[in-house]
Amino acid sequence: MGTPPHAAVNETVKLAKVALRQGAGALVNGVLRTISRDQARGELLEPKVEGDSRSQARALADLYSHPVWMVRRWLCRFGRSETIALMDWNNKPPTYSLRANSARRVSRKSLLETLNELNVISEPSSVLEDFVRVSGGLQAVIRGGLMQRGLCSVQDESGGLVVKVIDPQPGDIIIDCCAAPGGKALNMAACLQKEGKDLFYHCRHKFPMVDILKMKLAVFNLGAGKVFAVDINKGKLSLLQNAAIHLGVDDVVITECSDLCSYADRHDLLADKVLVDAPCSGLGVLSKRADLRWRKTSTELEDMVNLQSILLRSAARLVKPGGVLVYSTCSIEPEENHGQVYNFLGCHREFKLESVEGYVPKTFVTREGYFASLPHLHNMDGAFAARFVRMRV
Repeated sequence: MGTPPHAAVNETVKLAKVALRQGAGALVNGVLRTISRDQARGELLEPKVEGDSRSQARALADLYSHPVWMVRRWLCRFGRSETIALMDWNNKPPTYSLRANSARRVSRKSLLETLNELNVISEPSSVLEDFVRVSGGLQAVIRGGLMQRGLCSVQDESGGLVVKVIDPQPGDIIIDCCAAPGGKALNMAACLQKEGKDLFYHCRHKFPMVDILKMKLAVFNLGAGKVFAVDINKGKLSLLQNAAIHLGVDDVVITECSDLCSYADRHDLLADKVLVDAPCSGLGVLSKRADLRWRKTSTELEDMVNLQSILLRSAARLVKPGGVLVYSTCSIEPEENHGQVYNFLGCHREFKLESVEGYVPKTFVTREGYFASLPHLHNMDGAFAARFVRMRV
């Protein structure tokens, strides 16, 4: 972290006394001062990456602070140099991005100007027209009230690219099946709301004598579309509702607390587009959630795969003929991504895979036609999305 050794030792000793007990401070002090002294002399022992694959994985796991099972998986798939690059990315301070709220007609340019006034270092995203990259933490943004005023929301560019794969269009009925905490649902709603407002301003200019209130009601009732946000977590869904109010899209977003299987059983609604942003291992977002690497196990990964399969099958029932189903995760693991697509298509002949080319930049399009971002290659969270189309009878 760049902290001087003496300061790091002193602060850690204080923490040990508070978090554990007074006597722990002496042990922590002795261990850390020994490490600091050996490091200064160039005598600090480090694991050597040598021997068989297991030994190398253990050494890399120690050097880069990742679980051994995770390192072994990545070594098999990516090779040594790319695995090191991925772990190095996960250990760096995370990067954040903000989405300018088009629903309130906030442009990226105006957002950048506001951030500059707050002395927040930022730059335009190179892949998304409404996104801004922010250097450092988000405290200045929060203190400045930008999100409270509905000027922007926090969303990683990978999530914005998934919304591009969905491609919300005027009048679309969209179901977000695992919506909370709501980044993608609110983004889709903003796209629909913006289209409705653009249509309203166009009509007002072309037909100035028409009653403005009647025109507004007609445009928004017929043109904006709706996002049905479904999630089993009531608390997180409440946060989504509050965020929708701040961002000015609460008239487009309709929330329902339910598990997806029950929702599909109860509703006859067939949507134009359905998103399954499935619960996953989260191994694509380890830079933002450093604790996650130590809480996940390979067994949990298998459980996630089973749940994802159930959710995807349930979501398929909600797509109208000719409609679109998008499956996405914030994982970089093949079982949760490519494997789910393969299994789904094998059981659902009424769906066909459609390439995401044309929806996202080519650098994110895989050979099979999926969207995929890798943290160490694209400098954003790792994510995946596949786009299916339900064939007409």
